[in-house]
Amino acid sequence: MSPWDLFVSVFVNTLLWIYSLLSDIPGAFGLAIILFTILIRIVTWPLNASQLKSAKAMQELQNDKEWLAIQKKYAKDREKLAQEQLRIYKERGINPFSSCLPMLIQLPIIFALYQSIMRSLADTPLALLELTRSIGFFLDVGALIPLDSRFLWMDLGRPEGIPLPFHISWLPNGFPTLAIIVALTTYLQTKLTTPPTANPSDQSAMMAGMMNIYLPLLLGWFAMTFPSGLAVYFITTNLLGIIQYAMMGRIHWRALLPGGARKAATSKKH
Repeated sequence: MSPWDLFVSVFVNTLLWIYSLLSDIPGAFGLAIILFTILIRIVTWPLNASQLKSAKAMQELQNDKEWLAIQKKYAKDREKLAQEQLRIYKERGINPFSSCLPMLIQLPIIFALYQSIMRSLADTPLALLELTRSIGFFLDVGALIPLDSRFLWMDLGRPEGIPLPFHISWLPNGFPTLAIIVALTTYLQTKLTTPPTANPSDQSAMMAGMMNIYLPLLLGWFAMTFPSGLAVYFITTNLLGIIQYAMMGRIHWRALLPGGARKAATSKKH
C-alpha cells in the first residue's frame, strides 16, 4: 500500500467509524462528514493559530512607521521596495506565506476526503473490493455496507443540484445551491478573518485581495463538480473558521462594508 493509499484509508476508517456510531440516525453519513470536519479542525488548530499570529504581525506592520517610510521612499522603485520588504520580514520573523499554509495543508485533506467518500459509498463490485481492503479489523463491514448516502435533499456521492424546469448545458446537475453557499461562506471567512490594511497597494494586501476573489470561486467550482459530501465539508469548515475567529475576537466585521477594511485600518493607525 502506497503512502497516499494509507493516508486515504485513515480517512475512510475514521469516517466509517463515526458513521457506525450514528448509523441508526437518518442522514448518518452527512453527520459523520460534519463531525469528521470538526475533528480535522481541532487537529489543524495549531496551523490556524500560526496563521492568526502571522496575520496579526502583518497587520501591525501596515501601521509601522519604518515600513511606511520605506514605502514612501521607494514608491517608484518596485525592485528596491521588494528588497526592503523582504528585509523587514526577515528581521521581524514574518512569513508572508504562512497565511496560505493552512490552505496548502487542506488540499491533500480535500482530495483524501473526496476519495474516502467515493470509496465508502462503493457502488460497484470493484469499488466494494477496494473498500474492504481499506477497512480496519475493528469495523464490521457487513453491518456498514452499503452506506446510506442520503443527507437532507442530497446524494452525498453525487454533485448536488436542484432540478430545473429547463436544461442548461453548464449546469448538468441542476441549480448548484451548495456550490453557491460554499462560495459565499468562503468569501465571508476570508473577508472576516483577513486583517485590514491602510495600504491596498502593498504586496501582501494585493495577495490577500486575490485570495478573497479566487478562493471562493475555486471551492465553489469544486463543490459544483465533485460529490456533495465535499461541499458539506467546505461549508462546515468555513463556518467553524468564522466561529473560532469570532470567539477569539479576531473577526473584522467592518470588512464586509464597502471600504470598511481600509477605514478600520486607518482608524487603528490614528
